[in-house]
Amino acid sequence: MPTYRLLLGLAGLMGAAGVALAAASAHGADASRLASASAMLLFHATAILATVALLTRGLLHDGIGLLSAVGFAIGAALFAGDLTLRQYAGHSLFPYAAPTGGMVMIASWLMVALAAVVARK
Repeated sequence: MPTYRLLLGLAGLMGAAGVALAAASAHGADASRLASASAMLLFHATAILATVALLTRGLLHDGIGLLSAVGFAIGAALFAGDLTLRQYAGHSLFPYAAPTGGMVMIASWLMVALAAVVARK
């Protein structure tokens, strides 16, 4: 349960950051990176909330479902963090940080699908 609370807290922070980046992208010149970063944070904050809800209801395999929620948080942070850093600092978090985050988010969605069909022990 403490892990679920941590994930819920991260989802709240991601949602707040997503809204802030949406506002920044609406008011900034050439801020398309921020719009993409905002969208990924908002979508995956919601995905974390849904995954935790499904886990608590017993509708997902515990280990795989938990790993997918953690992956959503890590992937979105890498993706959005890299795009935001590029926008404001002019350099990347590290080479291929955004694509790495994107791949982690894709893998996390696939893990949700797997967690839904794998039998619980």
